Amino acid sequence: MINTIQYQAILDALEQILPFTAPADVCLSRLFREQKRLGARDRAVVAETVFGLLRHLPRLEWLAGPYAGARLWLLAYLSAIEKRNLKELAGIFNEEQLALARQWKATDWSVAPLHVRAGLPDWVVQALQGQGRDEESILRLGNAMLASAPLDLRVNLLKARRDAVLGALNDPGAELKAEPTPYSPWGVRMAGKPALNRHPLFLDGSIEVQDEGSQLLALLTGARRGQMVADFCAGAGGKTLAIGAMMQNTGRLYAFDISEKRLANLKPRLARSGLSNVQPQLLASEHDQKVKRLAGKMDAVLVDAPCSGLGTLRRNPDLKYRQSAQSVAELNAKQASILASAARLVKSGGRLVYATCSILQSENQAIVEALLATQPEFTLLDVRTLLAEERVALDLDGPLLQLTPEQHGTDGFFAAVLQRN
Repeated sequence: MINTIQYQAILDALEQILPFTAPADVCLSRLFREQKRLGARDRAVVAETVFGLLRHLPRLEWLAGPYAGARLWLLAYLSAIEKRNLKELAGIFNEEQLALARQWKATDWSVAPLHVRAGLPDWVVQALQGQGRDEESILRLGNAMLASAPLDLRVNLLKARRDAVLGALNDPGAELKAEPTPYSPWGVRMAGKPALNRHPLFLDGSIEVQDEGSQLLALLTGARRGQMVADFCAGAGGKTLAIGAMMQNTGRLYAFDISEKRLANLKPRLARSGLSNVQPQLLASEHDQKVKRLAGKMDAVLVDAPCSGLGTLRRNPDLKYRQSAQSVAELNAKQASILASAARLVKSGGRLVYATCSILQSENQAIVEALLATQPEFTLLDVRTLLAEERVALDLDGPLLQLTPEQHGTDGFFAAVLQRN
């Protein structure tokens, strides 16, 4: 049951988030810093309710109206989606609003448009239909995106083995429950969302939080001992750390990014990991002179390109509203430029991995096909073969990696692996 303090905090959070000018998690963090009276339980209720509402906002807009506002959308969410008892809502909503809640609770969703039933913006559904997805397929994907993502960990093989980590996490005294991820050889999936940032395994660098899909992207680089490898869009370095462990802390691993703040976030993670072969490099752009000096020297290059993030809606539901067909088109030009620049780094026989956390072909296959058309020295490799060599059995329809939450239980990731002839 939501109390009045939590209710007001939820409305305050929505007022900050709904303009969609900043990420929802950033707005929530700021709110929690400002409202110190909120306890741990209050914060959990606020975060859970806010993110639940954001996931279902296309449905709430259809039900209550596109301009209904935070209060009525919250009422619609609690009554029509969560099916809360109206007596529970009586303490925070008036009689007129409760009458609406009674009406909304009986909503027949089967008559709603496809994008409403799928919980996705109409432009995303149109794009998926253009890619050949039928109504049933879109509904499966959309409903999977409405669920909360699991907490996945990557075991740092420089410091621990997965069976030992599972044993420690499943110790009866720990009150945690963990199991191996189905695909990644390094992955651990937690039951629930326990806070692990003070756990000894986290503090000593034995585990890192990382979705299983991200772990598989790192695996596709095929990085080995003594090689020269680049993570071209390293960000906070999750995949960089995974690749460094694959290289067994040998060779040279470049972590490139244009954001000084993101690279700064890599530093504490790097310190915990025990890696000494990583060289963070701040770039002015993808055409930086540092890139040109390393042309033709890399055994493997990972390009986890800036993208719409629509594959991560389970974690970041606000991205549905912070992206548009126009913003994706602008990203496409950037993606093509970044991939073309990163391709120059790859030596003869080397591997180029292009990846996004998107479900849109315009950000995925189209970018790869454009590079292959202009740079015939690259050949597309079959990811099924590469994963089989790493003893990963994954059900895929073709030579490209397309992970989705409804089929694989991961975020929506895409990857293509190219080799320079």
